[in-house]
Amino acid sequence: MLGPHSLLPIRVAALRLFAAMAFAVFAGCAAAPPQPAAAVEEPQEESDADAPASEAQALAPEPVDRSALPNQELTENLLYEFLLAEIAVQRGNAALSAQAYVDLAKRTRDPRIARRATEVAALYARMNNAAIDAATVWHETEPGSTRALEALAGLLVAAGRYDEALPNLKKLLTGSANDPANGFTQLTRTLANAQDKQAALKLVRSLAADYPKLAEAHFAVARAAVNAGDERVALEEARKAGQLRPDWEAAVLLEAQLLQKASADQAAALLGGYLKKYPAARETRLAYARLLVAQKRFGEARAEFQKLMAGVPDSTDAAFAVALLSLQLKDYDAAEKYLRSLIESPYRDKDGVRLYLGQVAEERKNLPEALRWYGEVGEGEQYVQAQIRYGQVLARQGKLDEARVRLQQAAAKNSQQRVQLILAEAQLLRDANQPKTAFDLVGQALDRVPNNPELLYDYAMLAEKIERVDILEASLRKLIAIRPEHAHAYNALGYSLADRNQRLPEARELIEKALQLAPDDSFIID
Repeated sequence: MLGPHSLLPIRVAALRLFAAMAFAVFAGCAAAPPQPAAAVEEPQEESDADAPASEAQALAPEPVDRSALPNQELTENLLYEFLLAEIAVQRGNAALSAQAYVDLAKRTRDPRIARRATEVAALYARMNNAAIDAATVWHETEPGSTRALEALAGLLVAAGRYDEALPNLKKLLTGSANDPANGFTQLTRTLANAQDKQAALKLVRSLAADYPKLAEAHFAVARAAVNAGDERVALEEARKAGQLRPDWEAAVLLEAQLLQKASADQAAALLGGYLKKYPAARETRLAYARLLVAQKRFGEARAEFQKLMAGVPDSTDAAFAVALLSLQLKDYDAAEKYLRSLIESPYRDKDGVRLYLGQVAEERKNLPEALRWYGEVGEGEQYVQAQIRYGQVLARQGKLDEARVRLQQAAAKNSQQRVQLILAEAQLLRDANQPKTAFDLVGQALDRVPNNPELLYDYAMLAEKIERVDILEASLRKLIAIRPEHAHAYNALGYSLADRNQRLPEARELIEKALQLAPDDSFIID
């Protein structure tokens, strides 16, 4: 622990220098690092060099009423403690610095030191209680400072001390210099990660009760209700926010998100109606287009993405969506047109574009062109899929042996990619009515990676094809032991027993377990 005598050489040599620094602190802490008092949002961890300009600006010194400052003599002991705090933070001992600054703030009752103590404790030391102590002194000694009140309220909220934060937040919202709408927006961001979500909802509702005509207040309640799992309240409040501000995209998007869980049709109708009134709302149009895709209304979805492209002609993401929807709609001319335009654009995933151009060529039965596109895919994220498609095309051309060699020689980056290639090769053999060769291939792979779930499942299915029921059952039971949540393993084993009229109670239990694990899986339901 540093003491006065251990710092004596530094004090003697640098007294004049640090006197100037101390004067700067007592004159307003103008050289202070980033501070947390900009909002009721918990500070993010970052280094001195990475601190955003917005934080520094938010805690820039406010005009100081010097008549209200304490008559504090700059003694040698006071200077020493300031020196201790500054050296500690510069050397990375933020906890020591924070404690020293908080002690100074309590003793001097100087709002400028209290502000510095708040920022060091909150931003560097992450000592929330110490930061609250410092912010309390800051607010008490500078009651007219909005930033002091913001810091105190924000730190109390971050600590989950909502009852203490409530009166301070009310002061902020009612202050003549504050915008309540902005205050509720900041509060929503701050409470997004609240631990006690029910208490956070209670806090926001208490604050919003005084602002029944403020859309942002209702929206804040809606967001807090979503976090707390109260979707009924969330929907009611989101709807009220939209009624108070009919043009507000955030409100209609939240309402649609909540509606979609019960009725996608109602959500789509809401977004579609909003777009008729506000056709320039891009975020809403994008959400509407995605919802239409989810509903498999591909033609309507494509039209919405085309409208997005019309607004921003160089929107490559929208062009890619139009291309894929055109492919889905079997409009191969349009799909090729948009995909080729992306090859000439700065689109980030050109290998993905090449993969889809290959699929377009396949659909047109132009297999040589499909091979050309697949062959141009580099060794990135799309590489393995391109090699699999390449092998499938070769097999369609009657070149099974060449297809197998292609897959075997493909450059896999890891064992999972190699498994994908082996399974693809096995599928080619299965399609060529060679289940025994496929079975042997997968079995050899299992010798190398005996616990791979995908290989085990495929091995079991191939065992059934060659009437090796013993291997089927053993493989599926091993898979269930490795992956107890593998619904298809339960389903396959259950139906295997049922089809052979064996151990029917167990078969029923296995199938019911599969349905329990994957109640919406159409394969299992069938």
